[in-house]
Parts: sequence; structure tokens; C-alpha cells
Amino acid sequence: MARSPQWEQVRKDFLKAHPLCAVCGRKGSLLKPNEVHHIKPFHLHPELELDPNNLITLERDFHLLFGHLMDWKSYNPDVVKDAEEWNLKISNRLK
Repeated sequence: MARSPQWEQVRKDFLKAHPLCAVCGRKGSLLKPNEVHHIKPFHLHPELELDPNNLITLERDFHLLFGHLMDWKSYNPDVVKDAEEWNLKISNRLK
């Protein structure tokens, strides 16, 4: 299924409004930009492709780990909850 011609602008606007990774709280860099992940996958819910309520910002490595459970063909229905839990753990880690 082809992406909407509006997707690139929606992606850019979402990253501008939500620049920090939902898991670690870091802003992406030029060489490792943060990515926008569809909470409900595009291939199953194409009607939600441009819905900002269906998007979450993830660091590139966390996109694969939290968004796709280490397999790009998979998806994590609990990505928002998992990101919140790990963000809290990271924020409160012992040093």
C-alpha cells in the first residue's frame, strides 16, 4: 500500500511538535534522527496513517526494539505503555 502524499509533511510536523524519544527522552541527531512510529500499524490501519494520535517518536534503535519487538514484520500493541514505563525507569535510574 502506497503512502499518502501528505505523510512526509505529517511526519515532519509530528517530529517538530514531539522531538524527544518517548523511551529515552533524547532528541535525535543529524546522523541518528528520531523516527515516527505508527502505534497501530499502517498496513492494518491505513485510515490512521496521518492521525497524530496514532504516532509516537522513537529513537532509531528503539523503533525496532519497542515498536516492532526486534522484527520489522511485527508490531507492539503496547508500545505507548512500554515507552512510558521505560522512560520512567531511565529517568529514575540509580547512579
